[in-house]
Amino acid sequence: MADTEKLIAAYTSILEELEDVDRPGLVGTPARAAKALQFLTRGYAQSLEEVVNGALFPAQNREMIVVQDIELYSMCEHHMLPFIGRAHVGYIPNGKVVGLSKVARIVDMYARRLQIQEELTFQIAVAIEDVTGASDVGVIIEAQHLCMMMRGVEKQNSRMKTSAMLGAFRDSAATRAEFLNLLKD
Repeated sequence: MADTEKLIAAYTSILEELEDVDRPGLVGTPARAAKALQFLTRGYAQSLEEVVNGALFPAQNREMIVVQDIELYSMCEHHMLPFIGRAHVGYIPNGKVVGLSKVARIVDMYARRLQIQEELTFQIAVAIEDVTGASDVGVIIEAQHLCMMMRGVEKQNSRMKTSAMLGAFRDSAATRAEFLNLLKD
């Protein structure tokens, strides 16, 4: 975890460039911002093994499992502004399944790091593959990026969609279509 005192000093320095840090509304802001940044990037302090915590179970099932609409909050590594969206994760078990909540925890662990959405999508897919031993994994993320909404082109309604398809999700049109059809409301 990042050093709190160093983060407070860094935020103080940044704020001094903008305004009087002793103004009543800003007193304590560097400390609050440091704690917020530590919370928003807590994924760096987590490992896949800790997140899964042994929640793997034997399964004979070879049918697709999908966990849909997992909220995610991340920060763009280019501007350190949030992007907010949802992830959809599917996999075909190969002898074991991971506990349902662990899928969401895996998404959170990688999302709570400085990221680009494209890489985040792939990291989640590889983690599900590593944990479950399933070579057939699909992940789709759709998100809105404040770096595109608040600055730059300022497009309020834009959404980015990314996918990472491994194994049959990439190689089989039928498997990919089943996954996409399961995501329809």
